[in-house]
Amino acid sequence: MQKIKSLMTRQGLKSPPESLSDLGAIESLRVPGKEEFRELREQPSDPQAEQELINSIEQVYFSADSFDIVKYELEKLPPILNLQELEEYRDRLKQQQAAVSKKVADLILEKQPAYVKELERVTSLQTGLQLAAVICTNGRRHLNVAKEGFTQASLGLLANQRKRQLLMGLLKSLRTIKTLQRTDVRLSEMLEEEDYPGAIQLCLECQKAASTFKHYSCISELNSKLQDTLEQIEEQLDVALSKICKNFDINHYTKVQQAYRLLGKTQTAMDQLHMHFTQAIHNTVFQVVLGYVELCAGNTDTKFQKLQYKDLCMHVTPDSYIPCLADLCKALWEVMLSYYRTMEWHEKHGSEETVSLPEGSNLLGTEETNFDRGYVKKKLEHGLTRIWQDVQLKVKTYLLGTDLSIFKYDDFIFVLDIISRLMQVGEEFCGSKSEVLQESIRKQSVNYFKNYHRTRLDELRMFLENETWELCPVKSNFSILQLHEFKFMEQSRSPSVSPSKQPVSASSKPVTLFEQYCSGGNPFEIQASNKDEETEDVLASNGYESDEQEKSAYQEYDSDSDVPEELKRDYVDEQTGDAPMKSVSRETLKSRKKSDYSLNKVNAPILTNTTLNVIRLVGKYMQMMNILKPIAFDVIHFMSQLFDYYLYAVYTFFGRNDSLESTGLGLSSSRLRTTLNRIQESLIDLEVSADPTATLTAAEERKEKVPSPHLSHLVVLTSGDTLYGLAERVVATESLVFLAEQFEFLQPHLDAVMPAVKKPFLQQFYSQTVSTASELRKPIYWIVAGKAIDYEQMLLLMANVKWDVKEIMSQHNIYVDALLKEFEQFNKRLNEVSKRVRIPLPVSNILWEHCIRLANRTIVEGYANVKKCSNEGRALMQLDFQQFLMKLEKLTDIRPIPDKEFVETYIKAYYLTENDMERWIKEHREYSTKQLTNLVNVCLGSHINKKARQKLLAAIDDIDRPKR
Repeated sequence: MQKIKSLMTRQGLKSPPESLSDLGAIESLRVPGKEEFRELREQPSDPQAEQELINSIEQVYFSADSFDIVKYELEKLPPILNLQELEEYRDRLKQQQAAVSKKVADLILEKQPAYVKELERVTSLQTGLQLAAVICTNGRRHLNVAKEGFTQASLGLLANQRKRQLLMGLLKSLRTIKTLQRTDVRLSEMLEEEDYPGAIQLCLECQKAASTFKHYSCISELNSKLQDTLEQIEEQLDVALSKICKNFDINHYTKVQQAYRLLGKTQTAMDQLHMHFTQAIHNTVFQVVLGYVELCAGNTDTKFQKLQYKDLCMHVTPDSYIPCLADLCKALWEVMLSYYRTMEWHEKHGSEETVSLPEGSNLLGTEETNFDRGYVKKKLEHGLTRIWQDVQLKVKTYLLGTDLSIFKYDDFIFVLDIISRLMQVGEEFCGSKSEVLQESIRKQSVNYFKNYHRTRLDELRMFLENETWELCPVKSNFSILQLHEFKFMEQSRSPSVSPSKQPVSASSKPVTLFEQYCSGGNPFEIQASNKDEETEDVLASNGYESDEQEKSAYQEYDSDSDVPEELKRDYVDEQTGDAPMKSVSRETLKSRKKSDYSLNKVNAPILTNTTLNVIRLVGKYMQMMNILKPIAFDVIHFMSQLFDYYLYAVYTFFGRNDSLESTGLGLSSSRLRTTLNRIQESLIDLEVSADPTATLTAAEERKEKVPSPHLSHLVVLTSGDTLYGLAERVVATESLVFLAEQFEFLQPHLDAVMPAVKKPFLQQFYSQTVSTASELRKPIYWIVAGKAIDYEQMLLLMANVKWDVKEIMSQHNIYVDALLKEFEQFNKRLNEVSKRVRIPLPVSNILWEHCIRLANRTIVEGYANVKKCSNEGRALMQLDFQQFLMKLEKLTDIRPIPDKEFVETYIKAYYLTENDMERWIKEHREYSTKQLTNLVNVCLGSHINKKARQKLLAAIDDIDRPKR
């Protein structure tokens, strides 16, 4: 019944009642016979209708056997019975019963063949069991007969069997003896296959077997022969061990170590290994250098092979020096990598009990094995420093064989880069700081760099003296990192492995060179591939409205025949993903301050070819400093001299004017004056020619100095139409400011490599020199402001004004209009200059501030020249000044107006009493003696007596006395 239920469940049928007796409670039900099943299956039926009938059976009929179907149906009857409804309900139950019976019949017939087959298997099994019982009975009977029939003949058979076994043992011994006689052939084959552990194992087994069969005369000489063979194997094993030094192969080394362990000579193997590594270093460097020397000599003379390595290095030609050094480092890298991988192998196998050996081998005791491991570990650790010292000495000898000063800068940097990479290898190899190499290369680098720097300073002086201070057009997003000289900074920000090769998280351990190149490659191969990458995209875009306009401007700039070829460097436009230049809307232009001239130009950096050349030099200097950090202080000191000389040149060309400086307005700050004096004393050679009687020390000091530069005759600073060279002054000053900004940008990198004891020098350089670059704007633009306005003409006009008027005037004087006209003309000329060079907002503000300050001081000076003045005249002064301020505020956005209080305070001082005036004179020392004296004599004469006037003049004289 359960099988039927499960079949119906798998076919989507509801389970029939689990007990036939339950079905019988509804109606007498019996299991149909075979013929009845066939009749039920042959009756035409609709499967879908039958399935619906089965599905309509209530779920309660499929419950447990204890379910009382009759009681359930009687309880369902209504209180009032309806015959017709009962008959219909009975018919429906019969239909459901018939559908279930038919379904059950179908399932039974479907499983009948399987039942018949299983029944046949049961019958067959029964037959087999009966046969087995018969066989067992016969066997027991036969055994009983054999037991009873045992005789002396059977014992004879056993004796013959024993003799047979003894003869078989003898045959085995003879075969072993035959094998021993032929062992040497197999040993030779195994040695050719480099199966050293197998060969030793076989040899040891043969020795053991020979001692077992030593009573046979045919193998009496085999022991001595096997011992000779074992010694031969040890010799070949030593040769195999030496091969590890140049090309480590893990499988080969594993076999060698297994072989030495079988021989019980692990410590001897380690001693031999270090000897081979030392010999490999010597042979490798000698062969590399010898190959280049013979190649350059062009003959096959064997005299070079007899030279010592030190003498051989002196025969390397300059052309082959760098390739030979690179190959030398590559070869030494292979030796060090082999040692590194050897240590790695021992660390990996050190935790194992023993190296995997063939079965039956002689294993060392646990205590002896641990001792061997400790000895190997200490020997390998000690060998790290020893091998690195050998490598350093070999490379140092090679470096001392040639004077590095003969190389060009790029070649010298290439040499330093190789040595730096080698020192990095040494530090990762054994944690050593490479003192031998550092000291050797540091001395040569400092000497080389001093000469190189001296030459660069002379070139910088030539550039400055030929510089016409024209704008070098660069893109608005120009950055020094786009220059090839600063590409190393992007690499140094990334880990030792390129970011494209291996991204490293902040917490992960950086990959060493040995880990990076362990599986292949060489860290010294990348040097040659990067050496020739010196091309730059020079097409510049400097905010021109069209490409044709830009191109014509470029051609115009480049066609200046008066500029030396050295200065016609390519404009910088590095293609590093620059976004398209955005057009500036008219609303944006209107929103900008009027003081920022050149609104039609993009705010690209203002710099010259010389500035760009200095920046490139700084990049080269930093390359050397980055490669060789021990000379970082010397390099930064030389870099500071480049900036010092540039700053001094700009000041000498455009900012030195003793007449304007003597006005006492403090245009040059004390810090700037101190910086300029320091530069002049330490860097500038003011003597025209060397004194033949000078001491050697003085001559050496002069070698460190550079003559003061002279402005090119092509630069005209005396023309009023160009605002006295304002364009050139802007380019020079703002290029210096831009250079200072680049030094500020590089400060973190310089601070990172600067030795701790030298950091105060770097901080002093930035605080006292770099930060003063922007302060040069005041004295340089003051010269323009002092000449752009005709202040003398204004004094003459003021002298013609009558100030002792009797009535208050309503009209200002003509000198105010003349002065305002001068400012309007100044504004127009500023606009004209801005068409050539963009005038930044700070520059225009300084220019306007200087002009206004000078104008206000000229006004006070004009008022101080007045011979007679009345109260109405003083009011007229106030009217003139207020008219000037009102018109001036329309021309400039500068607020507040500079020195406005300077004029107003002077005018209002006329109304002070005697006591107030004396205190006022002591408090306002910004006015000159002449101005104060005129104020007392002319303006105050109307309301103070002669005695008071004498007292005030005496106070003025007391103030002026310390100035004399």
